[in-house]
Amino acid sequence: QVQLVESGGDLVQAGGSLRLSCAASGRIYSLNTMRWYRQAPGKQRELVGTITRLGTTNYADSVKGRFTISRDNAKNTVFLQMSSLKPEDTAVYSCNADITSSYSDYLRGYWGQGTQVTVSS
Repeated sequence: QVQLVESGGDLVQAGGSLRLSCAASGRIYSLNTMRWYRQAPGKQRELVGTITRLGTTNYADSVKGRFTISRDNAKNTVFLQMSSLKPEDTAVYSCNADITSSYSDYLRGYWGQGTQVTVSS
């Protein structure tokens, strides 16, 4: 009964900026580590970055210094701020979260449906 929904994908020019959002809803007791992934056609899905419940982040080398992950725990939402976008950033971006739905439940992984980001040269 938990859902993750991404939004904010768009067509942008190289060098531009874009902010993606991922909102979790449903029966959520604890929203823990959240992650952003991306997958381009013909390529394997790759991890873009992660953020812990308390805000510790790490990033793939390919986006370090250009992308920033943040979260709003009160709104059960994680953000991906992207700047200095390159054509190679073109992909479907998906969020993933570790969630428990009650005190007695163990962590489960959930995925959003993804949002398309296209960067033109």
